[in-house]
Amino acid sequence: MKPGSIASLLIAVALLSSAAWAQDSGQELPPAPSAVQQNSRPKPAAAQATPQQPEASSPAKSSAAETAAAGTQSEASAATSAQTEPSQNAPTKNAAPASNPLGEGPSEDESVLTLRRTVNEVHLVFTVTDKHGHYIKDLKKNDFKILDDNKPPEEIRSFRSETDLPLQVGLLIDASNSVRDRFKFEQEAAIEFLNQTIRRKYDEAFVIGFDVTPEVTQDFTDDTEKLSVGIRMLRPGGGTALYDAVYYACRDKLLKQPQASPTRRAIILLSDGDDNQSHVTREEAIEMAERAEVSIYTISTNLAGSGSHGDKILERIAEATGGRAYVPFQITEVANSFAAIQEELRSQYAVAYKPAAFRPDGHFRSIEVQANLKGLRVRSRRGYFAPAQ
Repeated sequence: MKPGSIASLLIAVALLSSAAWAQDSGQELPPAPSAVQQNSRPKPAAAQATPQQPEASSPAKSSAAETAAAGTQSEASAATSAQTEPSQNAPTKNAAPASNPLGEGPSEDESVLTLRRTVNEVHLVFTVTDKHGHYIKDLKKNDFKILDDNKPPEEIRSFRSETDLPLQVGLLIDASNSVRDRFKFEQEAAIEFLNQTIRRKYDEAFVIGFDVTPEVTQDFTDDTEKLSVGIRMLRPGGGTALYDAVYYACRDKLLKQPQASPTRRAIILLSDGDDNQSHVTREEAIEMAERAEVSIYTISTNLAGSGSHGDKILERIAEATGGRAYVPFQITEVANSFAAIQEELRSQYAVAYKPAAFRPDGHFRSIEVQANLKGLRVRSRRGYFAPAQ
């Protein structure tokens, strides 16, 4: 064979080997692992999206069964491309959407990720008081007993005293005709509460006034001046749809708001407790609060004294969600109730645990926290809804 032919043959073989190596290299590069945002809420299972603002009839016409599991927002990083330089605009492989409107069912990948997250960890925030109502903030993990669905957790993954958790707060103010004579004072007390509680770039709150329908006068913000404007925009008038307002605030606001880290979610409900217009029941409103992992603190505006029918309704809502009911003896004590709520929101414990004998069956799993020391009272949410397969 001539020298020139041999040289040509060697060059051709080298080119073919280089191309095959490049192709194999692209196939063997492993994809980047998914980065899943952790938190303790299950995904919604219904298939109908809901609007951001309520309609005149009711924001909560769908039943609690249509939102069989609460929403969780998951994020996944982009899979590495087979090319040497991956495109920044390439679609993410198996990525979950950044947000999932309530009522829109999760994808198959989202369901798997949600199940893995829920099985691995449940986040719980609770407060402890002595028999005089004073907050106890220096207890240790061994001072408590936790029961998840009547069983001790398989593993306690973290436990700490938290006086500085970020807050997501919804302020719900009854703007019906029944509170007209004391409405101005209640507005000013609420403004003072937000000014003392919400910290810039750390906490956030929104304002809803309600009569026959809830009205968002200020969406989530850390700007207390905007929140104050939202409160002053409220005008009393009309009937009272209290349960609809709670349901809407939990489902359409707090449940859809992302959490970058463990966060204390709370609603402060200022009302006389009388409902005459709601489309959902009290227990449906409580269930939605449980799905959104929200503690509800109620402040009664009744001037007829404690023990009224409305006060009992407010007490039931607060106790079922791990909050607390306040019944001021006179209107000037409403501000004191707000101050007590502010102290409680800064006096809590946070625990993360892996539940035992977990089953992804969509059922409600009860939570009970008991203090091993006598004379102490623990307040926490009553449980959560497991995701359904």
